[in-house]
Amino acid sequence: MISKTTPSPPTIYQAPMEGVIDHHVRSLLCAIGGVDICVTEFVRVTDQRLPRRVFTRLCPELLHGAATADGTPVRLQLLGGNPAAMADNARKAVAVGANAIDLNFGCPAKSVNKSDGGACLLQTPHRLEAIVGAVRRAVPQAIPITAKIRLGYNDRSTYLDNALAAAAGGASELAVHARAKVDGYKPPVYWACIGEIRQRLDIPVIANGDIWTLEAFKRCREVTGCEAFMLGRSLLARPDLGLQIKTYCAGERYCPMRWQQVVGLLWDYYQTTREIYPSKYLGNRIKQWLAYLKLAFPEARVFFEKLKRLRIAEAIEAVFIRELQDRQRELKVMEGL
Repeated sequence: MISKTTPSPPTIYQAPMEGVIDHHVRSLLCAIGGVDICVTEFVRVTDQRLPRRVFTRLCPELLHGAATADGTPVRLQLLGGNPAAMADNARKAVAVGANAIDLNFGCPAKSVNKSDGGACLLQTPHRLEAIVGAVRRAVPQAIPITAKIRLGYNDRSTYLDNALAAAAGGASELAVHARAKVDGYKPPVYWACIGEIRQRLDIPVIANGDIWTLEAFKRCREVTGCEAFMLGRSLLARPDLGLQIKTYCAGERYCPMRWQQVVGLLWDYYQTTREIYPSKYLGNRIKQWLAYLKLAFPEARVFFEKLKRLRIAEAIEAVFIRELQDRQRELKVMEGL
């Protein structure tokens, strides 16, 4: 348990989410504030060195100092089970512009685990250590090598073994999702295990899993003793959650984002990405984000219903404009009270 004294500022990480958090979302979330470090979707590594375009497609920030437009550092994540190939691609990623390499040992997806990547490696801690060690030796010591794990694969019995293996391999930091692969994303979450890991390791440990609100952050911090936290789904549900946490720890007052502001954020995202996707997929990323926002904003459910069957740009944009106008009127009424 940590002290009940005035909280010190924690480090907030944006968690990687395949097919969900891309560089556009990273840019928007970081512009809000509260996020210190971003981690990309994973680059899948098999047995060959990947071309430059694979790295820059998932992480275009590599072309701009490995940081978002506001200067937030972005770490490139690799996934694979071949130590030599992982090391070779880490070396290539650094040559392309990566300032840090993150290693994925936590992805629970069946397709990933069947191809010798992600959480399946938690069944063999010695292989995890070999991968971390190979990558550590392949790149300059100034480049942080970090890792993300779950508490195990079929159960949670190996969480200390895997954490110790990552540290023995030379990981600079370790992020821990407080569930095993078999647990998926179902409650409960096992923060106490992260606390045990933190006590055993000499490297920073990052707590991840079910930090949905400021109150959940407070509980997680008390249970784990961690000073670094990774937010994924919760950051999509509450885009300013990192900022809420930061201002609380600074002893300052903060008014969380209202739905009016969230709609504006979605509109910015739509405008930024509408030319990227084929017309038949237009609006799908907005609908995907709304699925998370519905967990925190009742208005998001109503807005989703208005958008869910729309595919034509003019129709989508008309719904957005009406929503923005309606919320602006509501805001003026509230300000006048």
